[in-house]
Amino acid sequence: MARMPITPLEIRRQLFHISLGFVLVFLLSHGFVNAWILFWVLVMGIIVSWISAHIRLPVIGWFLDKFERKQTRPGKGAITYFIGVLLALQLFPHDIAYASILILAVGDGVSSLIGPFGHIQTKLSDKKLFEGTFAGGVAGGLAAMLFVAPFEAMLAAFIAMFFEAMEIRLNQQLLNDNVVVPLVAGTVIMLLRNCGITI
Repeated sequence: MARMPITPLEIRRQLFHISLGFVLVFLLSHGFVNAWILFWVLVMGIIVSWISAHIRLPVIGWFLDKFERKQTRPGKGAITYFIGVLLALQLFPHDIAYASILILAVGDGVSSLIGPFGHIQTKLSDKKLFEGTFAGGVAGGLAAMLFVAPFEAMLAAFIAMFFEAMEIRLNQQLLNDNVVVPLVAGTVIMLLRNCGITI
């Protein structure tokens, strides 16, 4: 597979992707926001996305120009990101949810930044390179260690990055990795704890 050069747009997107995760986890863990507030942020985001698809909004338009891929629905990445965060918050205890959010933010972000420099194609997708997936697993695991044990963090991050590298479809629709990654990461940690596996 020919390597695609990483563009300034993608660098901006992924740095924002990583930063947003840390900001959300900080705000959530210190009680500045909760799932209910994030739900309404998501609702407003969906409304703004719909409007932006029809007319250019002053500040939102500039933001989309700087951070959104042109071929996608306006704000789609941010909307699926918040959906993934909200699902993690509702399904898992706080420490696992925060770790899962950081695996999404850091693991997925680093994977996308490092992947274009890789050479080894994975067997999971013709768009993913091993170096990006591996770097995402390491970086996501290190970030998740802020809230969960090292073994839990690393195993969850690497399995989540494995699923991120796959193209998972439901009713012929490709599942967004912003939703898949935190759900997989949180589920792995929950299974480890339910099985009494602590290392």
